[in-house]
Amino acid sequence: MPRLAANLSMMFNEVPFLDRFDAAARAGFTAVEFLFPYEYPAAELKKRLAANGLAQVLFTMPPGDWAGGERGTASLPGREREFREGVARALDYAAALECKLVHVMAGIPPAGTPHATAAACYAANLAWAAERAHPAGIRLAIEPINHRDMPGFHLNTMAQGAAVIAALGAERVGLQFDIYHCQVTEGDITKRMEAHMPIIAHMQLADVPARNEPGTGEIAWDYVLRRIDELGYKGWIGCEYRPAGDTVAGLAWRTRYGV
Repeated sequence: MPRLAANLSMMFNEVPFLDRFDAAARAGFTAVEFLFPYEYPAAELKKRLAANGLAQVLFTMPPGDWAGGERGTASLPGREREFREGVARALDYAAALECKLVHVMAGIPPAGTPHATAAACYAANLAWAAERAHPAGIRLAIEPINHRDMPGFHLNTMAQGAAVIAALGAERVGLQFDIYHCQVTEGDITKRMEAHMPIIAHMQLADVPARNEPGTGEIAWDYVLRRIDELGYKGWIGCEYRPAGDTVAGLAWRTRYGV
């Protein structure tokens, strides 16, 4: 049976962020993920996790100017110093939260940046980050993201992610397989799962097209969830969806699909 983690950036928005840990635990979750922890002291987040018996299974490295539209700095030439400072900050949080997986967003290279230049920058930055994370027992995760939601994002397909991982080593970098992004960009979800299962470090789910909870869109969740089990996936699946209404009421999908 898939192990589900609540995404506190998207779920339980009925309450302030720090109260979402308690809300997730009351709803039956034993693990959480979210985008960025940096607004809060690590000690405070650790206290919330411990008080609710929750594991932190994923968060994301600093993304650059998020409000200004940036979505990571790993593929942005000239931003190497900022990227490295973000790696150090993220690894400090990962150690404090006992989180063994940290997501590195590829970013949206500036207009006119040659693809080869962005790709070389991305590979060098990831290699540098992996050299720092691996000795600390932390694995990096890279996520292909669709161009409908993030036009110009550097990493789009599961095959592109797999090629990067093959170059850097799957013990250091794993694939963050987001079912929503995969369906929007490529489709053929379960065949792509089969092809890349050995390198999948984390999964996430949401339905298509509106990115709401499973059962609200076009994905055949009975089949997809069954195949995840059949393929032997043992990691966490983050519920990275926007509830169509009240978060707790929307969790009825778990009963419907037996998770």
